[in-house]
This record gives sequence, structure tokens and C-alpha cells, in this order.
Amino acid sequence: MKALVIGAGGVGSAIANIASHRTFITEMVVADRDLLRAEAAVNRLRDNRFTAAEVDAGSIDDLCALIRLTDPDVVINAVDPRFVMPIFEACEIEGTNYVDMAMSLSKAHPDEPLTKVGLMLGEEQFSRDGSFKAKGIYALVGMGVEPGLSNVFARYASDNLFSRIDSAIVYDGANLVVEGFDFAPTFSIWTTIEECLNPPLMWERDRGWYTTAPFSDLETFDFPEGIGPVECVNVEHEEVALIPRKIDAGKVAFKYGLGSHFIDILKTIHTLGLDRTEPVNVQGVSVSPRQVLAALLPDPATLGSRMSGKTCAGIQVKGLDKSGNPKAVYIYNVVDNAFSMGEYGDQAVVWQTAINPLIALELISHGDWKPAGVNGPEWFPADPFLSMLESYGTSWHIRDESTEGIER
Repeated sequence: MKALVIGAGGVGSAIANIASHRTFITEMVVADRDLLRAEAAVNRLRDNRFTAAEVDAGSIDDLCALIRLTDPDVVINAVDPRFVMPIFEACEIEGTNYVDMAMSLSKAHPDEPLTKVGLMLGEEQFSRDGSFKAKGIYALVGMGVEPGLSNVFARYASDNLFSRIDSAIVYDGANLVVEGFDFAPTFSIWTTIEECLNPPLMWERDRGWYTTAPFSDLETFDFPEGIGPVECVNVEHEEVALIPRKIDAGKVAFKYGLGSHFIDILKTIHTLGLDRTEPVNVQGVSVSPRQVLAALLPDPATLGSRMSGKTCAGIQVKGLDKSGNPKAVYIYNVVDNAFSMGEYGDQAVVWQTAINPLIALELISHGDWKPAGVNGPEWFPADPFLSMLESYGTSWHIRDESTEGIER
């Protein structure tokens, strides 16, 4: 399989690094607006299957030209969600398969943003399902770790563990510490702001999709493998847009283990208007406050050597088991930064994200998954995916949870 990766930041570079260990990749082009960064991602591999290219991910014309030049079997979108639609549309135009790890952006409801859905995450992409099918191509969307692996866990739970699902709540948390920084997001600040400051998307069987206030429903969740209790809140995330499309669940939500310190900083960023993307005039220079913020913060891809701790992605599912008895589990994957840095030289958060699109593409190359049109991870059987995790150097586990309050 020949792949074109758009974006040579932390995740894009990690995708190339992990792919260099897999034989199903015959060629991979890593493209970035900064050619030097793309070349750095390729040069560290010392593998002639990998080459670098330059591209403007915001230009459909530029993307189409590169797709025609490289003629890939699939384009992997490894840039932040601002560029989802240009890359997605370029693939549609050129008739090329597409994979991403975050979906097209939402737009708040114009009148009631804290209760009603406006334009939902991924809605622009799903509206093109018919076009992708007509062209005989696929778009596998939300195929990172969260969304992605958590959705695979949800499908596994539905197929193998539960006869009725009352709730499926994703809990994401970590005990990662970055030495020398009081505030250093381990993922793109653009993505962090979009997820945490937008009205969280929620799902209930009898209500459908709706929204709530940012940082709502604060609770402390005890994460496994020594991470421990972390304060979690509702945030906007793609699992809530994806899981109800294929899995019958009473409630679906995403809760991010931010901790009180991180939450307070994000609230301050919002209060000061530093999350705004609209340019402001500063002494005759037009600048976006969010771009300034991003420029001031360290590049997440460079933090690995100063980082310690673990990151956990998982989903808590509650309901009735196949025999009709109350059941509750937390299905999860934990990555230790010491492992990902020691084995691959990539920090834990980007490594944990990067393995999942590659596992999906390997399954597609073997014919185990057969996407058509616009698909999410839970469209496909989970067992082949989970069976392949260990060969990529990681694992998954099931922890029993309290069944208190579950009615037969």
C-alpha cells in the first residue's frame, strides 16, 4: 500500500516512524508546509520507502496536484481539524481514499448553543457519503485513538459483552508531567481549544444529539495502571457523533481528564479572548490570538524527552450482559511515555494516536475491513483490530466497574 501523509508534526512523524516497522507499506510520502520538517520526519527512518514533499494543506489546488503527482492508494490526514475539509475534498476530487483522526469542525447553534446542535462534528463529511461511494472510494474518519480506538472498544462491547447498553462514556486521562513547563499541552493547542471550549456534544436515545455547557458535569474518575483519580468534564468529541450511528446506546458522552489546573488555564484563555481565530490589529499588524498562543507554547512533538507518566484512552460501558444480568466495564489502552520514547522516540500521546490509522489500513490491505463511502471505526468488526494491537507494541484491557443502579 502506498500512502501520502499530510502533516509532519508529532502525529504525522510518528505515523511514518511506526509504518517503517510494517511491511504492508510499500511507499509513503510525508508532506508538510515546512519541507524541512517533512524531510526530518523521513530522514530519521533511513528507509528508502519514505520520501518528503511540500504542500499547503489549506489549498485544495495544491493538495490535488500532490495527489496526482504521488498517486497514493490512501491519503492520511495528520494535521489539525482546520484542514480536514480541504484534504477531504481534494481526495473526493481526485478519487483517492482518505483516513483522518479528527473530523470536520462543528458550528454552534446560532441561537441556543448550550442546548441545541448547530453543524455537528463530521456532518460535512457524512454529507459526501454518496459521492465517495459513487467514485468507489472510502473515507475512514475518526480513526485515531480518541476518536478511533475508543470506538473500536464500543463495537467490541456491543458485539461480545452486552445485550443492552445503557451508557457508553469515553474517559480520557493521564498523569503526564512535562518538566520545566507549568502549562504544556501534549497535543495541538488548536485541537485542545476546539474540544474543550466548544459546547460538548451529548447523545441520549430518547433525545438525540444535544449540547451542554463547556466543562459541565465535573467528576473524578479513577484511571487504571497507577494513573489514579483525575477530574473529568464533558467536552466536544467525535465519538459522540459516531457511536450512536451504529451502536444502540442509551447515552453517549466524552469526558476529558483535564484536572482543575488545566481547566482554570483554559477558562482564562477563553476569558482573555486568546482562543479567538479572527485576526486583531496590533500596532498595524493583523494577528490571530490563537496563532499567537500556539507560537508561545512548546511544540508537543518536542516534549517527549521532558515528559514522564502514562496516558489512558478508554470507554466505560454499562447495561446488561448477554445473559440479561447487570454489567459494567471500562475497556482501555494505556501507553507509558518511557516505552514510546524508548522504543520509538515519540512521546506517548502522539504515538498512541498514530498506531491506530496504520492498524486500520493494514486490516484494509488484508481485506479484513472493507470500507465504502464515509465510515467510522465502529462500522467494522473489532476483533481483528484488537488482535493486531499487540504486534504494534501495545495492549488493551477490561476492568470491571460497579453495577450499582443498573436495572434489569
